[in-house]
Amino acid sequence: MSTHYTKLGLLTDVPDGAAEHGVGDITEARFATGALGGDTGLAYHRLKPGRRQPFGHVHDQADEVFVVLEGSGRVRIEDDIVELAPLDAVRIAPKARRRFEAGPDGMTFLAMGPHHAGDGEMLPDFWAEGGD
Repeated sequence: MSTHYTKLGLLTDVPDGAAEHGVGDITEARFATGALGGDTGLAYHRLKPGRRQPFGHVHDQADEVFVVLEGSGRVRIEDDIVELAPLDAVRIAPKARRRFEAGPDGMTFLAMGPHHAGDGEMLPDFWAEGGD
């Protein structure tokens, strides 16, 4: 095996962190960063139709880029609501709170950015259920 690259199957080699944490009825979340090595963060997310992520989050240092693969939805970034469709990409700057919500067909997306251990903070009340 080469030390020049790492290949993973996101659906076969990376466990579903959402199921492990009891929110598998809302989403699927596979965090590949540790398994890939290096300093780039990568996560695969699949939100069920009409569902919102269990919590928002923010990073102190990391830019993140999100790319919608399938479905549609929206993301709240601070006070803005941004509609998302397949192959839309959105970059979110450090210190900007964010939380995703799937449309009627669900939404599958990738999250990518530099990985800084301890940089993220979960925000359970950001864009709380029922609030717009």
